[in-house]
Amino acid sequence: MLKDLTRRTLMKGVAATGLATVMSGRSAFAADTPLGITLVVPSPIGDVGWGHALRAGLEPIKAAYGDKVKVTVLENIMEGPDADRIMTKTVADGNNFLIAGSFGYQNGALQIARRNPNVTVLHASGYQVAPNFSPFAAKNFEGTYLLGMAAAAVSKTGKLGSVSAFAIPELIASVNAFALGAQAVNPKAEVSVVWVNSWFDPAKEQEAAKALIAQNCDVIFSNAQDTPSVVAACEEAGVYSLNLNSSMKKYAPKFYLGCAATDWSPFFKASVDAHLAGTFKGANAFLGMKEKVVHVADWNPNIPADTMAKIKEVEAKIADGSASPFAGPISKADGSEAVASGATMPDAEIIAMDWHVKGITTPLPK
Repeated sequence: MLKDLTRRTLMKGVAATGLATVMSGRSAFAADTPLGITLVVPSPIGDVGWGHALRAGLEPIKAAYGDKVKVTVLENIMEGPDADRIMTKTVADGNNFLIAGSFGYQNGALQIARRNPNVTVLHASGYQVAPNFSPFAAKNFEGTYLLGMAAAAVSKTGKLGSVSAFAIPELIASVNAFALGAQAVNPKAEVSVVWVNSWFDPAKEQEAAKALIAQNCDVIFSNAQDTPSVVAACEEAGVYSLNLNSSMKKYAPKFYLGCAATDWSPFFKASVDAHLAGTFKGANAFLGMKEKVVHVADWNPNIPADTMAKIKEVEAKIADGSASPFAGPISKADGSEAVASGATMPDAEIIAMDWHVKGITTPLPK
């Protein structure tokens, strides 16, 4: 069983032991001691969303290793000093495998890795690498390109919307690919974006979805919300919705269009295997359909059959590497060339993306 703890519980422990004790307790385990694995996430773990997908990725590890591992999930841990203290304490308590599940944990988690060479750290969505520190991110754009194709096929207005969490490269790439997929079906399709600057704000997310619907957007893409707020608001309004990370179909049984889901278990399992074997080497893990981390699911039967056939065809090509959502020609929103005809944007540029494609009508936040 996975053990879930909250920020309040953990901060009590930090206060009780004191930071000096936390910083000094870095003893190695005996060979027969279970490997302590800790996942830290910034929002509450629910039945959907990013945190849920990360937690689900640990289940196969527990099933494979049984009593040889002890898995703890720390939820609702705000990015910043609290997170740094809590992550430090969990390592001091003997957990030698840490999954820092948010971009904002990067600096603190990297310092922990540098101070504790016997600890393996996986960090979500970052870019720093160390011998025992691997950033990991999903090529969500591979799935959202397909979502865009489906969205354009059912849209009557040609106006699509996206409620997006933060304007970071990972999510900019997701919404850009969504727009490009839509334009592959309807070249005149447009996308409006509301950046809510939060991973978990149900009220603000619902407000954003309703604002997009009021602008005549008839398909809404929930881009990295940890709640079903956008999906539920769309269902109530009779508007199609799609989302990232995990299925939210049960919250929208009629108007749910599909999901670009992530399965972190292959990456987590391989990383734990390498840690236990003493062969772990930090590297930037950018994983997609080829690695079976990204997949699309729960397609609505109202998607036209010819579009679904095309989606399946493109999906197979993306999975085998013969196609990319970011194959040129692609223009930026300002009309300048982003990717030339015949060229494909490399991963290094995708993970640094800070511009919108043509057809996205909302300027990026400065």
